[in-house]
Amino acid sequence: MESEVRIYHPLALRRRAKDLVFATGVVLATLIIAFFRLQVLQSDDWVLRASSNRVRVLPVPAPRGTIYDRNGIIIADNVPGYSITVLPGPVDSVRATLTRMSEHIELSDLQIERILAQLRRFGREVVIDSDADFDVVSKIEERRAEFPGVYIDMRPRRRYNLGASGAHVTGYVGEITADELEMEMFPDSVYSPGVIVGKIGVERQYESLLQGRQGVRWVEFDARGRIVGDFAGVERTAPVEGKDLHLNLDSGLQQWIHRIFPDSMSGAVVALDPKDGGVLALYSAPGYDPNAFVGGIDTETWAGLNENDQKPLFNRSVLGLYAPASTWKLASAGIALDAGVVTPDEVMPDPCEGQWYWGNRFWGCWDRQGHGYNTLAEAIGNSCDVYFYQLGLRLGLQRLLDRSTDIGFSQQCGVDLPQESSGIFPEGPQFWQELYGYRPTEGEALNLAIGQGPNSQTPLKMAQFYVALARNGSAPAPVIAKGVASSEDWQLDLAPEHLESLQEGLRMVTAPGGTAHFGTALEHWEVIGKTGTGQNPLSVRGLAQDHAWFAGMAGPPGEPPEIVLVAIVEYGESGGQVAAPIVAKAADYYLRSKRGMPIDTIQTYREHILSGPVPQWYRDRFPRGFAIEVEEQTTLAAAVEGGS
Repeated sequence: MESEVRIYHPLALRRRAKDLVFATGVVLATLIIAFFRLQVLQSDDWVLRASSNRVRVLPVPAPRGTIYDRNGIIIADNVPGYSITVLPGPVDSVRATLTRMSEHIELSDLQIERILAQLRRFGREVVIDSDADFDVVSKIEERRAEFPGVYIDMRPRRRYNLGASGAHVTGYVGEITADELEMEMFPDSVYSPGVIVGKIGVERQYESLLQGRQGVRWVEFDARGRIVGDFAGVERTAPVEGKDLHLNLDSGLQQWIHRIFPDSMSGAVVALDPKDGGVLALYSAPGYDPNAFVGGIDTETWAGLNENDQKPLFNRSVLGLYAPASTWKLASAGIALDAGVVTPDEVMPDPCEGQWYWGNRFWGCWDRQGHGYNTLAEAIGNSCDVYFYQLGLRLGLQRLLDRSTDIGFSQQCGVDLPQESSGIFPEGPQFWQELYGYRPTEGEALNLAIGQGPNSQTPLKMAQFYVALARNGSAPAPVIAKGVASSEDWQLDLAPEHLESLQEGLRMVTAPGGTAHFGTALEHWEVIGKTGTGQNPLSVRGLAQDHAWFAGMAGPPGEPPEIVLVAIVEYGESGGQVAAPIVAKAADYYLRSKRGMPIDTIQTYREHILSGPVPQWYRDRFPRGFAIEVEEQTTLAAAVEGGS
């Protein structure tokens, strides 16, 4: 009873009330301070967090720079396109969205898993399709509610106007890979997942120039992950377009070569400007359409390109290595003149009788009837193997190896492309010891002197060498882009009369009676050059024909050459019948278009006599005795132009 009185005593109740008021005051004060911190001191932080749940920063792709040819014609540019992008989110939710999307676009289970892996790794948006069809975009937009976290926007789409004819020059673009992001050439300040970069060709070589800088766009989403629109609170940052690139390439010439190159055959054509080494054309057959790679190439097309026996992705002009055959005899001749072991009017001790005996064996000439005694120019014109066997011995193996190495036949040309093969040529006797296990004798010089043996060159390297013959003996590195400094790569110390002797030999090849006359004689221009019949692994076993070469130069008669061209047709057999007409027709197109003259499809003398009478221009330019009847000319064309 006494305890109950104490509990309910007025003083005790008053004390307890005061304690309750104090405790309540403390709680309220704590809540007021907390609310003050949240509402006043930290209001900006919470506004930002709230905004981040409904606002995202998205990149705005920058257009790549436009690529122009030497005449200002657009080779590669950008057109409007659509991209489909997915944002990070719960894995199961994103997987379900992608699975539903696979009903409208090509999206395999493996691709879905790769996209999810990218989302987990980088924690940012991933582009699903950077070149979506309008029909696909329309279907997704109509079913927007089914694809939360997916947005569609317009972005620049790369377009290649030359198509297959220029694919090996321009290359193509594609989305940057994780491995590429680790490379030094792709700094974090410019590159991030989803950026489109050059993969090969000049697109890759000049990536840093062509690549622009992405802009920034703030986008607001609703609670279901759907885009509401641009966030009004922040102004977007516009992208910076990449810089334009101007090439030495002549797009019209490139397309013309594509048009005249033999259907279904493989090979390459290179055209250089002898003034500065500028690349006028760089063609490889077969080609591919680089537009197929824009936005990601489909698996079927990719498999078809890789499984094609003709290897359309392989750039034969700069990567293909071939025995240069008789086109290399000019290198032997130039080195011999440079070394002073022969003079232009000198003949070799032994005449050509169709074969030559040396070292306990016979060495054959391509013409079993023989060529007799030849001066240097005559030996080039006749492509006499016996003359060059003796010239190789006179040079000596070591000197031939040393000077050929100095010229660069075991090196790259230095063209401004990300890929180029080095030539294969022995730099010294150790080549035979390391590869074949024996020390070479002087006899190795015989095969090397005629362009056979351990000697393989790219079409571009042979074109570079012929630039030296068209100039003063010097050859700059070939250059595709304008404004790129190119130093004199190497120099043959040849007197003017020596160069004239070499050019006279080339002139005899295409003169009436020469091995390439019918396929190279043109109405307005003089084409001079050298045919070649290059052995290959199949032809030496009798399973295929030899490769057909022609290397030469062209210009107005009596004036310096304005273009140097090299053509090789794999398994083409005859340089005179197959490769030489390609060079002549390409030269005719370039020289005519350069002067604004009309272009005709019937260009060479052979085309004229096969389609009609001997043209008047031929009768005027060449001696009357060579303008014989059409039937005899046609028969002679097939017989004469089979030479080496």
